[in-house]
Amino acid sequence: MNESIDSRSLRHPCFNEGAKGRFGRVHLPVAPTCNIKCNFCDRRYDCVNESRPGVTSSILKPDQAVRYLDQVLAREPRISVAGIAGPGDPFASPATTMVTLAAIRRKYPDLVLCLSSNGMGIGPAIGELAALGVSHVTITVCAVAPEVGRQIYAWVRDGNIVYRGKQAAELLLMRQQQAISELKRRDITIKVNCIVVPGINDQHVVDVARAMRDLGVDLFNCMALFPTAQTPFGSIRQPDKETMRRLRDEAERYLPQMRHCTRCRADAVGLLGDDRSGEFRSCLNSCSTKKPSQGERRPYVAVASEEGVLINQHLGEASRLAIWERSGSSYQLVEQRETPAAGGGVRRWHQMAAMLADCRAILAGAIGPTPTVILDAAGIKPIAAAGFIEDGLRAVYEDRKAGLIRGRRTAIGAMTCTGSGGGCG
Repeated sequence: MNESIDSRSLRHPCFNEGAKGRFGRVHLPVAPTCNIKCNFCDRRYDCVNESRPGVTSSILKPDQAVRYLDQVLAREPRISVAGIAGPGDPFASPATTMVTLAAIRRKYPDLVLCLSSNGMGIGPAIGELAALGVSHVTITVCAVAPEVGRQIYAWVRDGNIVYRGKQAAELLLMRQQQAISELKRRDITIKVNCIVVPGINDQHVVDVARAMRDLGVDLFNCMALFPTAQTPFGSIRQPDKETMRRLRDEAERYLPQMRHCTRCRADAVGLLGDDRSGEFRSCLNSCSTKKPSQGERRPYVAVASEEGVLINQHLGEASRLAIWERSGSSYQLVEQRETPAAGGGVRRWHQMAAMLADCRAILAGAIGPTPTVILDAAGIKPIAAAGFIEDGLRAVYEDRKAGLIRGRRTAIGAMTCTGSGGGCG
């Protein structure tokens, strides 16, 4: 790794072995689903006696993740890294992932942000990840030959299409290569995890390391298979320490090796050598069920307005959104936020959901079906309405369900149209 990467990894215990006794990490389990099916994986929740990737005691929503992070940092000040590592893939649920990262970055600007992915769906989010300052990404690559990959992956899902066999392995490899190239173009530090499965890819690990070096990967992590019951690879014996030492030595001819991996859970917290996930389990479970007040988790409301008085602009046409908050019995404008550039397709709405992570609702003259679904999934209530901004804010903060109907453009309050064309409904 070059000097600039070294300096960024000083506080990241996974990328810098020298930091593992001084700095810790917390994994925020906000990604429950996955877009591929590996033959060694079983994502069971509440499996308190297992320490392996894909396991967590609870799933958190973005606002719950921030609340949990608050409590972790208060009790363990050595935490320097906040990451998302499952239990599924962060980009099988991209809106949730990006909203979580944006909220953490806004509240804790000095934390190192990282995530772990299979690489299948990360591509469209890379630009936004770089903008958020996500500095470290781990991609799991178990094969660079489709004939090997087809034995490891049962299926790969791309949108609504499921691929199997060699076609699935080819598609996944292509996405992984594209993602790694783009991540390196954005100067993001990359570690590749390679799960060593005896009889399947153990003779192929060096080929993976060589290919990853050619793509500019910074660190390579040979991980021994964790045999998990009720999976296709559940009966395969875990490779022994001597085998793993030999493979790491061979792979080290091409890339620096991570030799201190502890095969962390998706809800791991603490130092690598002193994980405290068991100690924090009750805190995690409590945060996953407790619903904080709206004001505590999302104090603001975003408004699309042409002149700053009326709710009268189509969300798709808004180049900026006014951010409002309640102050006592009145409302005040906090700031103007520029929206992501038009033309980005679905990605634009995921970016918007991330930039509005602290907003409970968005008021606009009209909102299309795609942004409605994405914003709603991110916990931001999309409201298509018309009328004075203050009336709309009052309806949101006082939770007036009548008169504000999502999906319809509804007049707010008792007002008489003057025919000015201002969008009063």
